[in-house]
Amino acid sequence: MKNKLKIVLAQLNPVVGDVKGNAQKLINIRSNLNNNIDIIVVPELYISGYPIDDLVLRDDFLELVGHQLNELAKLTNDGKAAIIIGAPRKEKDTIRNSVFVLDEGEIIAFRDKHNLPNSGVFDEQRIFSQGPLSGPVKVRDVLIGLPICEDIWTETVVECLCETGADIILSINASPYTIKKRDQRMSVAVSRVLESKLPLIYLNRVGGQDELVFDGSSFCLSYDGSLTCQLHDFKEETSEITIEKKDNNWIFKAEINNVSSNLEGLYKALVMGVRDYVNNNNFPGVVLGMSGGIDSALVAAIATDALGPELVKAIMMPSPYTSNDSLEDAKNASSKLGIEYSDLDIKDGMRVIENILQDFKGPFVKSGIAEENIQSRLRGLVLMAISNKYGPMVLATGNKSEYAVGYATLYGDMCGGFAVIKDLWKTHVFALCKWRNLNKPEDFLGPDGIVIPERIITKPPSAELRDDQKDTDSLPEYDILDAILQKLVEDDFSVNQIISEGFNAEEVKRVSMLLSRSEYKRFQSAPGPKVTEKAFGRDRRYPLTSGFRNWS
Repeated sequence: MKNKLKIVLAQLNPVVGDVKGNAQKLINIRSNLNNNIDIIVVPELYISGYPIDDLVLRDDFLELVGHQLNELAKLTNDGKAAIIIGAPRKEKDTIRNSVFVLDEGEIIAFRDKHNLPNSGVFDEQRIFSQGPLSGPVKVRDVLIGLPICEDIWTETVVECLCETGADIILSINASPYTIKKRDQRMSVAVSRVLESKLPLIYLNRVGGQDELVFDGSSFCLSYDGSLTCQLHDFKEETSEITIEKKDNNWIFKAEINNVSSNLEGLYKALVMGVRDYVNNNNFPGVVLGMSGGIDSALVAAIATDALGPELVKAIMMPSPYTSNDSLEDAKNASSKLGIEYSDLDIKDGMRVIENILQDFKGPFVKSGIAEENIQSRLRGLVLMAISNKYGPMVLATGNKSEYAVGYATLYGDMCGGFAVIKDLWKTHVFALCKWRNLNKPEDFLGPDGIVIPERIITKPPSAELRDDQKDTDSLPEYDILDAILQKLVEDDFSVNQIISEGFNAEEVKRVSMLLSRSEYKRFQSAPGPKVTEKAFGRDRRYPLTSGFRNWS
């Protein structure tokens, strides 16, 4: 039995569907490893990318995956590092989420995921079949247990591996980021180690994929549950670890790197989500409406940090209700970020639409919400026209609080290809603006210093669609609104439960009504990065038509 292993943890960012590209990245990394490395390990479903949804149901896709796995296996005939890699596997009429061990020129073993998550953003039971409980695999003369992601979230799989002789637990993962996720993962992993008395290697993927962001944050725990290795978060990297058996216990030699604070991690998740969505979909840049308000200022800062100032365009589109402060603030914020700024007046467009509507033969309704929404939709029209003509993708700038209660215009400020802060409560928006003005991680492409003018942060939020309009004319103060919404959306509390905690009954009922009545808007919204425990979209799924009235 070998008493020492050198393992390279490859915390990588695969692209879904780019089987050849993902494989080539691994080949390049492996070719540069020292000859004394025993194993290189990559994340869950690395070869195909994750999540792959119904792409995995295509036979031609699975054939490509199988071919590429065999080609990778052949490379290991060179006597260098064995490869542990995640990929889908077809077996008769079933498809499995599997981990493969490639060594000595062939696939020497595989194991299938046993626990298939089926909640929140996960619906693996729809496309994958459950694998059996299995024992460890002998890799370089060491018995390694290979649970996949959800397999370690209950004790069953690790308990089986422990009872069947595993020396080490090596878990490959594609675990998405949320604000609370890192602590949740660590708690689960420590529990498995303390139960089994086995050291655990936790390797996670990194990068943005549609509405999910993966933070990496891979780590190793010693047999006593102590942290012995920590990779960076939100960074693609490889890290060499040594694990050696001494006094009948496996001991790690590795680095412990710092990881981000909660606010820093939240901001980095949004930056990574934008960067990978834009780059992986080959957009030449982005454009957004710059209103002089806090939401568009934050979105502009995130986009600039993700892509660089030269790829971000800001468009101010004033109406008769746009204040001079907003005009100044929009221009000032764009200048601080170093992004291209344009001022395109929509007054003439408003008059054209109003004249057209006057010719419509219908009951007269005094000026109101329709005229307000015309402004927003004209702005959406201008932005989409710029996107069509010049190529940049439109970024929507609405936040989760607004989307929750419908304080956003369908086909207006909700239009775009990516909604950067759609899962960010308004209170988080304020906090992140303040954080970014004081911090700039070295890998951000935006400028140092204050990038969001103080007046944008401190002035009362307003849509400026009518005279003297304030958000609080229609909504509770945002700290109260967000507290109610978090209980309704993320905690699934009833109206009565929330009222019993001391919230104003009428406010709670009204917010609940607005939440329900705005479902159709959210259904048509652009995708955006999930960062909270329950995001709108594939995470929180409610019927558009419902007779349930929990506010009456």
